Amino acid sequence: MYLYLETDGRIYTVRRNGLLDLPRIDEEIPFPYKVVHELPWGKEGVALGIPKLERHPREWVLKDEIPLRPDASPILREAVHRTLPRAVAEGIVERGDEVLLVKASRGLTEGLWSLPGGFLSFGESPEEAVAREVEEELRVPCKVKGLLGVRTKIGEHTGLHWIIFFLGIELHGDPDPDPDEIAEALFFPKEEAAMVLADRTMAAFIRELFGL
Repeated sequence: MYLYLETDGRIYTVRRNGLLDLPRIDEEIPFPYKVVHELPWGKEGVALGIPKLERHPREWVLKDEIPLRPDASPILREAVHRTLPRAVAEGIVERGDEVLLVKASRGLTEGLWSLPGGFLSFGESPEEAVAREVEEELRVPCKVKGLLGVRTKIGEHTGLHWIIFFLGIELHGDPDPDPDEIAEALFFPKEEAAMVLADRTMAAFIRELFGL
């Protein structure tokens, strides 16, 4: 298993076969560290650790330089890419004692019940992203009422770090799902919605938000 150690935007690397590379967890490391995650990246997996240092490691490679380095190994490039957090904005649409869920027709949540919403595009705020995604998916104008909460998680299958913004949404019309994105859009009783949501972080937030 490889070892990924980063602090203040700098990464500890070694030279292997002429390439800048990640160390392996069984190799000697010249400082203490603590492993906090073991992630399914590459063929061998990557342990993500927190280094314990007495000074700022100015000699370590800057994370932002890795994509530009022709001597960076594939696993180093992959680890840098995968350690970048993914931000998504999800809409909470209420109708009495019900909440709206959508079943995606493609993408990471294909065939699964989720909340309407999606990725933040470059430069977008969570409010802008959720309004755009809801209007694209449901083909109805909407109003963003405000931020309800923020949660983070490490994806079980991807090992990616997700930042999830939950925002209250008011629809100005009935949902008319775009079949290219959404197979179904249905209102569920809140308790049932928490049960059928595929994402456990979303389900836990619904339960917490509505006191279920």
